[in-house]
Amino acid sequence: MKFISLILLFVILYSCNPQTSNEKQLQTRIDSLESQIADTYKPGFGEFMSSIQSHHAKLWFAGENQNWKLCDFEIHEIMESFEDIQKYQKERPETALVAIIFPAIDSVNHAIELQNPQKFKSSYVLLTNTCNSCHQAAQFEFNVVKIPEEQDFSNQDFSIQKN
Repeated sequence: MKFISLILLFVILYSCNPQTSNEKQLQTRIDSLESQIADTYKPGFGEFMSSIQSHHAKLWFAGENQNWKLCDFEIHEIMESFEDIQKYQKERPETALVAIIFPAIDSVNHAIELQNPQKFKSSYVLLTNTCNSCHQAAQFEFNVVKIPEEQDFSNQDFSIQKN
């Protein structure tokens, strides 16, 4: 009986060992994967903002041409970029300010749904002003956004395409 008790005790103690060979291999793989993830490229805040700036300009010219499908595409690209900032740039203090932009985006989105050029223009102005308010709050007041005057995307037609 003592022999069986000793064997059971040994089995129990062995099974409680937190670092069996298999577990050590798994932990090594986890450590390696965590290292790879840490070294994976993620866009910086500036890259996201540059993307938003391009979509902001394209949105304007699409709206000027009442190309509502393109407007819808561009406003959603802007929304995605802000969502990505919140996902990939959590550690930046400016990220906490991003939420102030969503009501202005919603206003533009609503104007696009209505296909209303006047509402689009006024909501676009609100969006632009909100961008600048956010820049001021984040102490990036030197980065001023404005309504585009010239179409810089010579390789894109913003008019409605007839099929």
